[in-house]
Amino acid sequence: MANAETETGTWDPIRTHGRYLLHFKTHATVLLITIVAEAIGSHAFDLGPGQIVLLPLLYAVVIGILLSYSVLGQYIPSLQEIVSKDVSEISATLLTISLMPLAVKYGTTVGPEFNNLVSAGPAFLLQELGNLGTIFIALPVALILGLKREAIGGGVSIAREATFAVITERYGIESPEGRGVLGVYLTGTVLGTIFFGLIGGLAPITGLDPLALAMACGMGSASMMTACSSSLAGASSSVPADQILAFAATSNLLTGLTGIYVLIFVALPLINWLYSVARPLIGGES
Repeated sequence: MANAETETGTWDPIRTHGRYLLHFKTHATVLLITIVAEAIGSHAFDLGPGQIVLLPLLYAVVIGILLSYSVLGQYIPSLQEIVSKDVSEISATLLTISLMPLAVKYGTTVGPEFNNLVSAGPAFLLQELGNLGTIFIALPVALILGLKREAIGGGVSIAREATFAVITERYGIESPEGRGVLGVYLTGTVLGTIFFGLIGGLAPITGLDPLALAMACGMGSASMMTACSSSLAGASSSVPADQILAFAATSNLLTGLTGIYVLIFVALPLINWLYSVARPLIGGES
C-alpha cells in the first residue's frame, strides 16, 4: 500500500514506469541545451564602468524557453512532438531535484569562509529589512498602472516561494492579492534568472563593497542567486570568486529563514497601511 501511494502520490510527476520515452525526450533535450550553452561559453562586455557577463546558465534559460511547446512549439509541430507539454511539466518537477547538487556545492564553499561570514556580524540577520524597499518602489508603480489590491500581493516582495505561500494562505489564490503575487512569481520565474544574471555584472558600478552586493544576490531563488553571484564574481577582481559565492549562498539561506517572519510581521502590515493611504491619492478610490 505504501509503495503504491508513493508511486502515485508525491513522486507521481516524475515516475518513470510507463513513461520511459517521455523521460528520454526530457533528458535528451536538457543534455542538448547544456552542450549548446557550454559550447557558447562565458562572454563579458564592457559597459561604462561595469560589465555585462553572459553565462551558459543564461543561454540555457533562453534556449529552454524558446524550445517550449508554448513558444516555438506553437509554430513548429515537429518540435512540439519532442518538447511537448508533458516534457515541460516533468522538467519543472525535475528542476527542484537538479538544484540539490547545487545546494551541496554551495555548502562546500560556505564552510571554508566561515570566519569571514562571522566577521560580517549582524549584516546577514538584518539584510532582509532591505527587502522592504521593494514596497516603496513597487506599490506606487502598481497603483499608477491601475492595479488595486493586486498591488499588495505583487509589491510586498520579489515574490519567491515563501511569499507565494504566505499570500495564498492568507488571502487565497483567487483573491486580488493572490493574483498579484502569482503574476510577479511567474514573471520572476521566466525572466528573473536572466535579469539577475545581467544586473550582477553591472552591480560594481554602484561602488558598493562586492561582499554587500553578493549578499544582495541571495535575495532571489537558487537559480537567480547563482546567475547573479557568478556574474558578479566575473566582474569583480578585488574579492575572490569563492568568497563572493559563499556570501551569496549564505544570504540566500538566511533569507529563506528570516524573510518569512519579516514578511508576516513587518512587510504585510506595512504595505496594507501604505495601500490605505496611497490608494485614495494615486488610484482615486478609498
